[in-house]
Amino acid sequence: MKRTVGRDPTENGRLMELSTDVKFVKSVGEKRARAFARLGVLTVGDLLRDFPRAYEDCSAPLTLAEAPADAPCCIRARIEGLSRTRNTFAGGIVTTAEIYDGLNRAEIVFFNNKYIGKILDRGGEHLFYGKVEAGEYTGYKMTAPLMYSPDNAGLIPVYPATSDLPSRAVSAAVKNALDAMGGGIPDSLPSRLIEKYRLLRTGEALKKIHFPKDADELASARRTLVFEELLTLQLGLYGMKSSRSSGGAPVIEDRSGEFTSSLPFRLTGAQARAIADCCADMRSGAPMNRLLQGDVGSGKTAVAAALCYSAAKSGFQCAVMAPTEVLAKQHYDTFLSFFGGTDLRVALLTGSMTAKGKRETKALLESGEIDVLIGTHALITPDVAFRSLALVVTDEQHRFGVRQRGALVSKGVTPHTLVMSATPIPRTLALMIYGDLDITVLDEMPPGRTPVKTYSVGTDMRGRIYAFLKKQIDSGRQCFIVCPAVEESDAGLAAAREYAEKLSREEFAGYGVGLLYGSMKPKDKNRVMEDFASGKLSLLVSTTVIEVGVDVPNATVMAVENAERFGLSQLHQLRGRIGRGKHESFCILISDAQNPDALDRLGIMCRTSDGFKIAEEDLRLRGPGDFFGQRQSGLPDLHIADLQADGRIIAASQKIAREIITEDPTLSKPENACLRKGVSRLFRDYSA
Repeated sequence: MKRTVGRDPTENGRLMELSTDVKFVKSVGEKRARAFARLGVLTVGDLLRDFPRAYEDCSAPLTLAEAPADAPCCIRARIEGLSRTRNTFAGGIVTTAEIYDGLNRAEIVFFNNKYIGKILDRGGEHLFYGKVEAGEYTGYKMTAPLMYSPDNAGLIPVYPATSDLPSRAVSAAVKNALDAMGGGIPDSLPSRLIEKYRLLRTGEALKKIHFPKDADELASARRTLVFEELLTLQLGLYGMKSSRSSGGAPVIEDRSGEFTSSLPFRLTGAQARAIADCCADMRSGAPMNRLLQGDVGSGKTAVAAALCYSAAKSGFQCAVMAPTEVLAKQHYDTFLSFFGGTDLRVALLTGSMTAKGKRETKALLESGEIDVLIGTHALITPDVAFRSLALVVTDEQHRFGVRQRGALVSKGVTPHTLVMSATPIPRTLALMIYGDLDITVLDEMPPGRTPVKTYSVGTDMRGRIYAFLKKQIDSGRQCFIVCPAVEESDAGLAAAREYAEKLSREEFAGYGVGLLYGSMKPKDKNRVMEDFASGKLSLLVSTTVIEVGVDVPNATVMAVENAERFGLSQLHQLRGRIGRGKHESFCILISDAQNPDALDRLGIMCRTSDGFKIAEEDLRLRGPGDFFGQRQSGLPDLHIADLQADGRIIAASQKIAREIITEDPTLSKPENACLRKGVSRLFRDYSA
């Protein structure tokens, strides 16, 4: 983006532009611009779209007597008498004053603010925002209230702040930028859409989102900006789909029937439909970009293997990338068993392999002697070269950044891409997060999957839990205990290392107890998993590293310590590690939590094993911002839209975007120029 540099662009009456460097905004300057840059705010346009995170409601000030007992509010009052400042024994200062609202008085108290005494002028009227409590010397007391001029009566914005960039400084900069822009803020939506859907002009919406007079102004501004953001996102996603549908991909013949007929089990209807959809994509000459979404145990790996079989039999190579070595090794073993009676050559490439092993595998790959390469991030290193890569499969996509997926795809010439995810995602959210992909859902479970019985119990039941685990182990089964921490901490969480040592010394002395956590060396993790898979270990104490890629059909019990510390989707993923064999399985959630949200989550886990219902509840409880934890999709950040609360606008924006793209696929018409600029701005940091 072009940025103005040099002398102040507002000299000689020339107004600022959205591309103007933020340092030229009044009250910002070089030093504060560096603080803004750390927040990703470089230009005036960035600043105006750095939206408030909340608002303090000063639109209808209350009297002291009307103030609620347990929530902050706004009081309009004048200062009575002079402020008093005293030093504390710890070297701090305390400043107090008295305010009067016309009916009652209150003491206001400020700590370590050496300038506040100059502001507390006698007789001055202010808005005071904070909690009103019972006072010691007067009827009421307010501790460190925020103070505003009565002219600011309304909704006062609160911005994400840092130590060197407080909310008030952001607010002042935004106000100065809006003043400097005048009426020169261009519309981000075509006039026809603004008029048809009764939206605000962009400049008006930005002013009202930052400084609304009341809730109605805020609502109208937010509706406009959410519509704009979601429409722009949808247009960008449709553009990505159209750009990849023009052809140039390898044509792969459907040979999946040969593969599926050799399997010792029947595919579900959902698996058969998924394979048919993917093979149709790969025959078309246009690159397949498909998300295969299915609950734990729904059979995604068999679908991927069928596609790899077709690609390899058509003379091409395939790559399967997993987020962990444990999962990569599991896929390798599964593919070997699937292709055991064929001439297909499968290889494994991981970071823990010897240098000689890596060299040999890479040489065979480049010469075309490997048909299917399975591995971890080691697949995307620069020295990994394929002879004819035509199909890329990434498992547990939300654990990869989009650039990692892109790095693997770039090793072929327009290869087909299959993204697999066992994390159930509500469809609306999936359309937004994976909007550049076609979506296939495996909504049937293979026969033989035993439902897992789930119970929520307190720590006082731990003795009975241990007895139950021993009974299972004595019957030839294996068990997991999952802890939220590796080492002991002040938070009082169960720690895997100490837990495993204690159990092996005491309650489970004489039993094979193993320990697994993420920061172990890969070779040590693989050894532990091999020992557990072979039955050498009966009880595995682990962190959530087992959430993905552990398949031990003989494991029938999972106990989760501090279960309230996990999200619903994560608990569901953990539970998916058991119930994979013919034996009855049990998940025991251990928690003493009493807060309603925790009890709600644990109750949901006990009531249902449907991953999509659980995902909907998880989205409801945690909100879309925390649904995946750290952002991994790689798609643009949304600044104001809420993927849960704005469902109606999402549906409307999808419909309108389809209509616009149908009429103007490249957004080249003059009336769509503002939309084209918006897409470019929103996707400027996106790299696929």
